[in-house]
Amino acid sequence: MQPIFDGHNDTLLRLWLHNDRDGRLFLDGDEGGHIDLPRARAGGMAGGFFAIYPPANKDIHLDNDDGAVCDEPPIGPVDSSWARVVTFEMAAILLRMCAARPDAIRLCRCVTDIEQAQAAGAIAAIMHIEGAEAIGPDLGELEVLYAAGLRSIGPVWSRPNIFGTGVPFSFPAGPEQGTGLTDAGKALVKRCDELGVLVDLSHMNAQGFRDIARLSTKPLVATHSNVHALSNSSRNLMDWQLDAIRDSGGVAGLNYAVPFLREDGRQTSDTPLTTMIRHLDYLLERLGEGGVALGSDFDGALIPAEIGDVSGLPALVGAMRQAGYGDALVDRICRGNWLDVLRRTIG
Repeated sequence: MQPIFDGHNDTLLRLWLHNDRDGRLFLDGDEGGHIDLPRARAGGMAGGFFAIYPPANKDIHLDNDDGAVCDEPPIGPVDSSWARVVTFEMAAILLRMCAARPDAIRLCRCVTDIEQAQAAGAIAAIMHIEGAEAIGPDLGELEVLYAAGLRSIGPVWSRPNIFGTGVPFSFPAGPEQGTGLTDAGKALVKRCDELGVLVDLSHMNAQGFRDIARLSTKPLVATHSNVHALSNSSRNLMDWQLDAIRDSGGVAGLNYAVPFLREDGRQTSDTPLTTMIRHLDYLLERLGEGGVALGSDFDGALIPAEIGDVSGLPALVGAMRQAGYGDALVDRICRGNWLDVLRRTIG
């Protein structure tokens, strides 16, 4: 079975929402959500970015299978004190799972850790923050979280904070919405480069993207974003953004969320895998074979019914092979390109 390293999941959020502070729903398996340990093993999931996301009181629900277009009004900022509590609680869930079952899941701080986890048959987990509201302007919380194992951060989700402005969920629309990084945001990017923390561009607006591209010395990475030319969502990447990622030696991870895949932007799981292959083809043409990966958004979005959950990943691999992707290219998209860019960012 083809091993898959995934660029983004919201499983920690699901566990937190279920008040599962020890991660038993993940470790023991349950019928809800997209990812648990038994289904991950069945689908070939070898590791991935486990996102920590502090939800607002009224969030956008990207998992509704209602056929509606994903076009929502801008979301206001979330309280930083609340976000700090939630962020540390979700980090603790991941730490507890890894301590309780190192045979099943391991927190990884470098690529050597990932390789050792995979050799032992354990899921290799990268701690990722999606929306840095828990971090104050002096970046003290960043230092603490880095010591705890944080190795990837999206400075913003699709809302503003002290670091910058996230791109809203608009359709049809582009990412040219709002201002770029604040002085605190620029300091955050520079410190992440110094520490070896990957900076994720997936929810960043256009000006923030430009600011990070100018400031960062590391490859540009969008962990879970699709092609704007194929699906006119503000969350997707314009050609100039893809070119910047390519020129930096970076990576974009294909997002399985159907409104960011479909030409009509609608929330319907009746979305064929050929739609995903169209995005992969475009990304390969624009980024090259070393710049394309996977970023599922499992447990955070509605995904095609032909995949269903993490156990359905072989269906996507099969669609790649049916489209003529050879074994070497499939392995690069599913695993190798993430390991390569992580080696050049976190070490």
